[in-house]
Amino acid sequence: MINDPQLFIVPTPIGNMEDITIRAIETLKKSDLILAEDTRHAKKLLDQYQISTKTNSYHLNNEHKKVDDYIELMISGKKISLITDAGTPCISDPGFLLVREAIKKDIVITCLPGPTALIPALVLSGLPSESFIFEGFLPRKKGRKSKLIELSQNIRTTIIYESPYRVVKTLTEFIEYFGENRQISLSREISKIYEETFRGSIAEAIKYFSNKKIKGEFVICIDKKQ
Repeated sequence: MINDPQLFIVPTPIGNMEDITIRAIETLKKSDLILAEDTRHAKKLLDQYQISTKTNSYHLNNEHKKVDDYIELMISGKKISLITDAGTPCISDPGFLLVREAIKKDIVITCLPGPTALIPALVLSGLPSESFIFEGFLPRKKGRKSKLIELSQNIRTTIIYESPYRVVKTLTEFIEYFGENRQISLSREISKIYEETFRGSIAEAIKYFSNKKIKGEFVICIDKKQ
């Protein structure tokens, strides 16, 4: 069995292209293959850092078909790096299936530290950060109501992701479950030129974003139940 890592989980910038480590760049350069959520998106980053490693697409729609092939490549000795469009793979992004199957085959895995949107948003929120719950994206339909009821009772800060197209609708739902005065923070475009964090009550957030042209995915932090 090969004792060196064969699978590298490599975080990539969530906005500013300079937010990548030297180790990440060197790892991508030395890999035999890079698996990217969107190869066209990845090319911009790889070209900037003169990374010429072969790149294949690996995303939620093809991972079940492709995972066994990549496991076999790593067993044969190839080193594979996994990246997503932004942030750390497996965190509301593809990667879990590949990691799980690699573990089953005793493939050595390493995950590099690096960018993820939820931690900067939590720090910027001003809400308690010593203990928190990360929920990713809420269920779109089935289980949504029960999840919102559950989250309304949290005694820790709750962090979720939301699309700019649904954020006002979601905030309006929050009124029913959290009350209009629950404190909330919404961060978008983190590390980009139009970075913004709104802090206030849920009612104030609805008023602010209802009349605003919204761009960029949101990280929402919700204060704990008092």
